[in-house]
Amino acid sequence: MKSDAVTKGMQQAPHRSLFHALGMTQEELDQPLVGIVSSYNEIVPGHMNLDKITEAVKKGVAMAGGTPVVFPAIAVCDGIAMGHIGMKYSLVTRDLIADSTECMAMAHQFDALVMIPNCDKNVPGLLMAAARINVPTVFVSGGPMLAGRVNGHKTSLSSMFEAVGAYTAGTLTEEEVTEYECRTCPTCGSCSGMYTANSMNCLTEVLGMGLKGNGTIPAVYSDRLILAKHAGMQVMEMYRKNIRPKDIMSEDAFLNALTVDMALGCSTNSMLHLPAIAHEAGFDFDVELANKLSVRTPNLCHLAPAGSTYMEDLNEAGGVYAVMNELDKLGLIHRDCITVTGKTMGENIRNCVNRNPEVIRPADNPYSTTGGIAVLKGNLAPETAVVKRSAVCEEMMVHEGPARVFDCEEDAIAAIKGGKIVSGDVVVIRYEGPKGGPGMREMLNPTSAIAGMGLGSSVALITDGRFSGASRGASIGHVCPEAAVGGPIAFIEEGDLIQIDIPNNKLSVAVSDEEMAERKAKWQPRKPQVTTGYLARYAKMVTSAKRGAVLEL
Repeated sequence: MKSDAVTKGMQQAPHRSLFHALGMTQEELDQPLVGIVSSYNEIVPGHMNLDKITEAVKKGVAMAGGTPVVFPAIAVCDGIAMGHIGMKYSLVTRDLIADSTECMAMAHQFDALVMIPNCDKNVPGLLMAAARINVPTVFVSGGPMLAGRVNGHKTSLSSMFEAVGAYTAGTLTEEEVTEYECRTCPTCGSCSGMYTANSMNCLTEVLGMGLKGNGTIPAVYSDRLILAKHAGMQVMEMYRKNIRPKDIMSEDAFLNALTVDMALGCSTNSMLHLPAIAHEAGFDFDVELANKLSVRTPNLCHLAPAGSTYMEDLNEAGGVYAVMNELDKLGLIHRDCITVTGKTMGENIRNCVNRNPEVIRPADNPYSTTGGIAVLKGNLAPETAVVKRSAVCEEMMVHEGPARVFDCEEDAIAAIKGGKIVSGDVVVIRYEGPKGGPGMREMLNPTSAIAGMGLGSSVALITDGRFSGASRGASIGHVCPEAAVGGPIAFIEEGDLIQIDIPNNKLSVAVSDEEMAERKAKWQPRKPQVTTGYLARYAKMVTSAKRGAVLEL
């Protein structure tokens, strides 16, 4: 056992004395030590129930002959952090989570791990750590929130942000906004649409790192506690069979993840996190693969904000495995990938039927024959940009309009809410990339304001920052290179004609190469917005969004 380094032999007598100080018996020390990474806290609605999940996991581990030991991981609530300096601290926590979990696991020589995440950066951060540490590991999340209900309609957090925009436009009263406020988020759990948290929890299933239902069983269902106990039991089976994360997270497993991403219409943040996780697993993941897979992968789900169905509906329809089974009918799933169950993905998804073709479209009747995410390129984004095409209305798939240029999110929001953005405009928000922000803030406030004010089908937004999975419309993010390193987005001027062609994967500005070269020659790098603390260190080490914003020395 790996834990022998801290529990066995005369030289480890001092170590054992500290375990005895914890109240551990010799019988417990003779069993494999299983680290339980609990992301429980009292500020994130998706994490407030993780104490119960943790206790269930501990029971499962103990029942299967292991000794569970809990330690924490941090998590930021993106919704609470949205629209102010706090959002600079969201993406950056992914690497803090990975680093601190690696430190705890290696310092204490755990034989196996159970990761208990739920929200946006917590899931990929722990997947990155799992690949680094590479001991038998299983994931079990806290589960999604139930949808809210306002005026007889289901709602989610994006409904709340858009309600604020509608109030600004004069189409909702303060009392009506208050009703949304009190009824939109009715339970604990990750927000109820296919936002980043639920996207990554679903893709954890697809990668093979979580049990069936990990991405979809609602947080308040007792089935979630049963799942947690089974996860605790399963990690002991993985330990006995020596099944490790790098055995599971193969290149084919990532291709499965990207394929299902296309079918589900996941958050564009998956295009940041999948490359970062693959990097830790030991290989490069090119986001441009998205277009190659999109051509042959149908979009089967329109979950909020793209449509009117929610995570609870996907769960009832058969969940992630039912989606995979539909894709398997088209030969799109790599069936031989090993999973935490000890079985292959093909064995796992066999007989997982689609119970509601209104929620999961059959493979022969998709929403579209192409996938939910597109990677765009052009003279405005020479490397890449990303859009959730399944959440873009037909009128905006091809669009041409004048640039309205802002050097930060706050200035753009002020212009939108001040009525200065009109139909046809293309809002450009720059210096919000990984280095320029720093931290690559999400732009849910401006996209929601645009939608709430009735401009969602006529105004586009382009940024070197990123978007919440709750954003909808022609929201194009991850523009690379970013403005802070002299990418073309830094040289856009007010009124330049922006050309968007999502079906043909193009993003351009109608300015000649000669003119752009002249502008670049005159350009001066912007002074760093943060010069002290973790954000300053992050800005020096972070790479481009195309590479997953991984850190390099």
